[in-house]
Amino acid sequence: MPTQFLFWLFVAVPVYAYFGYPIVLLLLRLVIHRPVLRQPFEPSVSLLIPAYNEEHIIEQKIRNSLDLNYPADKLEILVACDGPKDRTTELAKKAAEGTRVRILDFKKNRGKILTLNDAIGHCSNEIVVFSDAAAMLYKDSVKTLLMNFADPQVGAASGKYTVIKADEVDVGKSEDFYWKYETFLKVQESELASTLGGHGHLHAIRKHLYPFPPPGTINDDYIIPVSVLAKQFRAVYDPQAIVYEEAKEMTGFGRRVRIMAGNIQQIREIKGVIRPFRPLPLFFFLSHKVVRLLVPFAMVGALVTNLFLLDSLFYQVLMVGQVLFYLLAVIGNFVKLKPRLLMLPFYFTMINVAVFFGFYHAMTSRKQMAWE
Repeated sequence: MPTQFLFWLFVAVPVYAYFGYPIVLLLLRLVIHRPVLRQPFEPSVSLLIPAYNEEHIIEQKIRNSLDLNYPADKLEILVACDGPKDRTTELAKKAAEGTRVRILDFKKNRGKILTLNDAIGHCSNEIVVFSDAAAMLYKDSVKTLLMNFADPQVGAASGKYTVIKADEVDVGKSEDFYWKYETFLKVQESELASTLGGHGHLHAIRKHLYPFPPPGTINDDYIIPVSVLAKQFRAVYDPQAIVYEEAKEMTGFGRRVRIMAGNIQQIREIKGVIRPFRPLPLFFFLSHKVVRLLVPFAMVGALVTNLFLLDSLFYQVLMVGQVLFYLLAVIGNFVKLKPRLLMLPFYFTMINVAVFFGFYHAMTSRKQMAWE
């Protein structure tokens, strides 16, 4: 196979994953319209908050949940403490005293997914809303999210994840840009058919559809929403139901590795869009999930094959461009570059390097990946 063909094949993978796919979605939106039948809808709902070592934020999270603009007699709040090693349970009980908040005090740390599986049985209402402890909800977030369930075809819904105080961390702006990009993709997928996955910060499901994911599941906020597709329901994304998190809560290479390990684990969920066969969700799955995982391998392939094409000025220029990109990525690891746009090579390279580590963790099923 000619080296030039291989080079452009490798280049095509990231170009399609990050530029081509969004363009295809926009073109599909010109001919396909499937709006959700949203309308005011206030059923009784259970807000479930899983918590591990969250002593720095759990009291604020409980106050935030109590302040939601939703009928108090229809909103049940549960905090599921998964055997934390700090004062999370103690502080949660103190903050919940005299309120309608229930604390589920699981003594043994077993990981997030087993905690959710057990906590579901304690939820009294038909719709369960999940929200991570570090994520804060806008007052109307739950009310807005629940409007989607007025449509009987909607089995799961996810809110919009936003980043605040991005200037406080080096890659905050890059992280903020990344999530805005992901939001765009999820909105298009949702409008066309069904979004694949949601945000653990705010997503909901009809209780009878909860899939009870197996132990070791990493990205519950993907497995839970996408499971409804196999049951012939729809999973939607609502950009008007907003949840926010400080940039400092989501930094760290380890967190990114955990996300990537979960993304690799998600490949097995392809069965949910094949049986019954759903062409658009399958297209979303291959383009948004599978091709994205191929990007780091393609980046390495493009760099290596470019080395064998240096007898041409054109390919020499491309090689210089690649070297400068990775040089900025290396410098960005040690220096806070300005303007912030110069931090994008570091962030992009970091999330793709995490894929290699993610494959290792996914294959070895390391227990410590359960909580971060």
